[in-house]
Parts: sequence; structure tokens; C-alpha cells
Amino acid sequence: MNTNTQATAAAADAPPRSHPRAFEPVTLVLTIVLSVLGALIGIVLITTLGVSPNTAVIGALVAMLIGRIPVGVLARMRSQHRQNLVQSAISGSTFAAANSLLTPIAVPFALGRNDLVWPMLGGAVIGLAVDSWVLFRVFDSKLLPATGSWPAGIAAAETIKAGDTGGRKAAVLGVGALVGFVGALFKLPTSAAGVGFLGNIWALAMFGIGLTVGQYAPDFGFDLGARHVPHGLMIGAGLVALVQALLLMRTRKSGTDAADRTDRTDEAGHGPDAPAADGSPTVQAPQLRRGLLEGMGLFLCGAIVVAIAGGVVGGLSLPALVGWVLLAGVAAIVHQLIVGLAAMHSGWFPAFAVTLIFLIIGLVLHIPTVPLALLVGYTASTGPAFADLGYDFKAGWLLRRDAAPWRPFELEGRRQQYLAQLVGFGVALVVVAVAWKTFFSDGKVPPVAEVYVTTIKTGLEPGTMTTMLLWAIPGALVQLLGGPSRQMGVLLATGLLVATPQAGWMVLGALLVRQLYTLWRRRGIADPAARKESDEQAENDLSLVGAGLVAGSSLNDVGQLTKAL
Repeated sequence: MNTNTQATAAAADAPPRSHPRAFEPVTLVLTIVLSVLGALIGIVLITTLGVSPNTAVIGALVAMLIGRIPVGVLARMRSQHRQNLVQSAISGSTFAAANSLLTPIAVPFALGRNDLVWPMLGGAVIGLAVDSWVLFRVFDSKLLPATGSWPAGIAAAETIKAGDTGGRKAAVLGVGALVGFVGALFKLPTSAAGVGFLGNIWALAMFGIGLTVGQYAPDFGFDLGARHVPHGLMIGAGLVALVQALLLMRTRKSGTDAADRTDRTDEAGHGPDAPAADGSPTVQAPQLRRGLLEGMGLFLCGAIVVAIAGGVVGGLSLPALVGWVLLAGVAAIVHQLIVGLAAMHSGWFPAFAVTLIFLIIGLVLHIPTVPLALLVGYTASTGPAFADLGYDFKAGWLLRRDAAPWRPFELEGRRQQYLAQLVGFGVALVVVAVAWKTFFSDGKVPPVAEVYVTTIKTGLEPGTMTTMLLWAIPGALVQLLGGPSRQMGVLLATGLLVATPQAGWMVLGALLVRQLYTLWRRRGIADPAARKESDEQAENDLSLVGAGLVAGSSLNDVGQLTKAL
């Protein structure tokens, strides 16, 4: 390595005074190239296997490898924060292409209305844009705190940190990733075990119970999905979660103004709201309220665009049209919030199931076929990108938490991540616009879109809505009991909806190991302060293991590309 390269690498390793920019030439070129790869991986897997993998770890690993190339400006990629920008973009492009763009336009195509594909793509772009904008505005609020689990974000951050520092942390993470990868090869949901080491114990316990019950109920002659029991539970839990979100938007008066808390900093440059201090969120109640209201308004505007472009205006009376627009706007924001909350706590998001709930509501309201298909597509465009951006912001938050002064560096870093994801979204749009006709012509349509269309054509069995409303009652009660910080009702319904084989045992087993390991580390410690320190160290150790399991499982998911091809 020559002197200039050594100097560049040293500069990359040094603590930055300002956050690296998303549009720096080297970062931008790498972002675009990997975003193309992520978008292609996403649309291939969603159309063949019906899944969309998290490619964030792949992006982080590629950026790390490029940063080790001893060639001039490439050494800049040794910066953890540039690696974070790249992994944010590639994961964003994957979920945007597969879930937010291709799946919505597949709904009118599967219905036989090819003329509505482009109008639906326009609506999906609006849904995707608003989805990410709202998360950017409300991340690290009481509703969606940075201190939440966001398991895939922890996996990405720990991968980047381990690659930079090596040592014991890298070894533990590497062993966890190997176990996760090998387990996934044998069809074991090792990511579920990883999640069990990372999140809120109460929320994950309900998630594990839901997964287990959902797996074994059919063996006792009770098909929960066919009877729409999980959907009913999600309706009740979702409504209560929405009310809880509205309550969190209230501004509570206190003796200390938020601005004053921000201005006071410690000797390291951290404010009392920094991770090193009391953990107060960077987004206060007024900002949360403004962000969600802006999102609602923008979703309604997007619904109007879809109604005009899709010809809904000419097919419905004025009252019906107003009702359709209101339902589409409400469905979009409720969908994104439920998906985001589930993803934050469990690392899984029930986007398909929640969209199906609004489809069923549309059938009950006797919405005509084409407006209902457009409603479903518009709703489906929200949620996944919202959740994915939360994962990426979590990763960035973990990587930036030692910066000084912390607050301006964190907020600027979050903004640069958002810009990087916008690049990923733009690339995803181009890829989908170019490739959709080839994929659909070959019969490669996302399976979930075909399920939506089949449900629209066949309609509902008698009593479906009554059953769902009855099961909404216990769902609401569980959600109310757990409160907004645990989301127990939403997580129980999520587990029942996804019902992945063996995943429940993985989650519950991980929770048991977590408790036993914590108790084992405590043995013989009587001092409360020492016990608290021991518990924190136990959580740190298990978080590394959990992050490794999630990372290894993600690598296997991406590896499914060869099977799909």
C-alpha cells in the first residue's frame, strides 16, 4: 500500500467531524450498482419463491470488502458510516422493488387489466415515497423508538462493527452467523431464534405463542387462517394500537422544556437525550403528530391520483368515490403502522395479512372489482419500505451512538441514510418499470397478488366478517393489556398469521436460554448495582448471538437466488 492509500485509510478510520454524504462519488456509484443487484434479487425471489430477503448484510459485507482494496479513494469505504449508507440503499431497493412496486402492479395484471398496470405503478410510487417520508419524520419517537428491537438493524450494525474491530465480538458474531446460515440450509427458521435474543420479552413471548398455536392448530382440526381468526385478532389489536399511537401524539407539559434538554450537554458532547444519557427520543410528541398527519394527508392525495389514473372516478358515484378515497388513505397509514410496529418488535411484518384484512373490508362494503383491486394494490405498496427503513435507521443509530456531539451527528446521519434509500428506491423503480412485462409474460407473478385476485373474484363465505369482529375483541384486550411499548396483541396476531413451521419453538427456546443465561451470570452476586451490570453484559452477549443468527439467515435467503434461477 502506498503512502497516499495509507493516509486515506487512516482518515477513514478516524472519527469523522461530519457525517459522510450519500452523494459522494464513490459512495453514490457503489450505491447504484448494489441497488440494481438488490432490486433484481428482490423481484426474482418474490416472483419465484414468494419471499423478499433482507439484503442489508450483503451490502455491508460488499462495502467492507471494497474498503479493504488498497486503491486510493476506495479506502474511504472503510468508514462504518459509508458502509451504513450502502447497506441502507441495497436493502431499500430490494424491498421497494419486490414488495412496494412489483406486488401492487401484479394485482391488476392478475385480474386481466393490463391497462391499469402503469396507473397502479404510479400509485405504488406515491405509496412508497410517503411510506419512507413518514418513517423519516417519526423514527425515534415514543411510537417507533430507536431503542426498540429492530432485529435486522442490529444484525447489520453488528456485522459492520465486527468487520471493523474484529476480536471476540467478531468471533461471537461469526459463530452465530454460521449457525444461522447452516440452520437455514436445513429449513430451520434461525432468524426467529435470533429475534428471541434481541427484543422485548413480553412482545416476543406473545409472538412465539402465536407462531406455535398457528402451526399446530390445524393438527387438531381447527384451521385458524381459513376461519380468519388471526385476521380478527389483528383488527382488534390494530384498532387499539392506532388509538395508542394517537395518545402518544399528545403533548405532555413538564417542568423541563425539550429544547432546554437538547441544549444541555455533558463533557463528551452528549445531550441528556443521547443514548449515553437518559435515552429520551429525538422526535417529540408535536413532531410525531405532525409527521403522522402529514402522512395521512399525502396518502389521501395519493388515493385521489390512483382514483383518477385508474378510472375509479368514472365508475363510482360522488359519495362512493369520497368513501373509497378515505378508505384508501386510512388503509395505507394503518397498514404501515401495524407493519412497522410488528417489524420493530419481531423482525417479521404481516404485510400480506393486513392487506387481506382491508380487502375483506372492501368485499363487505361491496366495492366493485376494479376499485377494490386498486385499493388493495395501493395498500400493499405501504409498510415494507417503512419497516426496512426502520431497520436501517436502527443500524445507523447503533453505529453513531458514540459520536460527539451526538445529536447533530445522529440527525445528519439519519438524513443521509434517507437520501441513500431514495437512490435505492429510484433504482428499484427503473428496474421494475423495465422488467415487469418480461417477468409477468413468463408467468412469474408474486403469489400473494394471485391470492388477492382470487379472493376478490370468489368473494367471502357467509359469516366471515362476523367471525372477524368476534375475534377482534380478545385481540383488542390483549393489546390493551400489553400497552404501546409491548404491542402484545399485534405480535400475537402476527405470529398466528405467519405461522412458520418450528419458528415458535425457536422464539420460545431463545427466550428460555436468554433467561437462564442471565440467571447464570447473576449467580453469587448480591449487590444490586453489580447485578444490574451483569444483566446488561448478558444482554450484550446474547444480542451478538442473535444478530449473528439473523445475519446468517439473511445470507441464506439471498443465496436462494440460485434456486430461483
